[in-house]
Amino acid sequence: MGNLEQSKDEFIAEWGALGPAWGMTRTIARIHALLMVSDHPLTTDDIMEALTISRGGTHGALKELAAMGIVQSAIRKGERKETFVGEKDPWKVFCAIMRERKRREVEPVLAVLDRCLEATTDLKGEAARSFTHQLLQLKDFVDAGDRVMEKIGNSERGTILKWMMGLANARGRTS
Repeated sequence: MGNLEQSKDEFIAEWGALGPAWGMTRTIARIHALLMVSDHPLTTDDIMEALTISRGGTHGALKELAAMGIVQSAIRKGERKETFVGEKDPWKVFCAIMRERKRREVEPVLAVLDRCLEATTDLKGEAARSFTHQLLQLKDFVDAGDRVMEKIGNSERGTILKWMMGLANARGRTS
């Protein structure tokens, strides 16, 4: 690709396509991508025009991105309209996505497991024991993943990157 605008458009489209894998809609991911690569804060109108999306869709997406902590409202000198900037630090974006996925996906699964375990605690018989055993194993596994996500989401970049590199190096020695 020869020019900057084409490359930005390609990046925004691909970031949008990845959004659903991270637990966000394509539109939300595209808005985040646009704000991430913009050199200055953008208004709602700027975003709508750049991405050809509705005002309602833009407002909803900005609200969700702000709640995740990866878009902030900004004051642009001489501008009366509200403007927005996207988080540019990949580590902060990653941690925000981890926290959001934990909230949307892991916590509801743990709640279902807890409810099912509580409802079957007093049941007798082989089928009930087998069911309870399976749910307890699953709960232990999901709890471990939840703790890892919590640790990563609340850690400093250097700490986790050192841990990940140590893990990768240890794996390389065992292969």
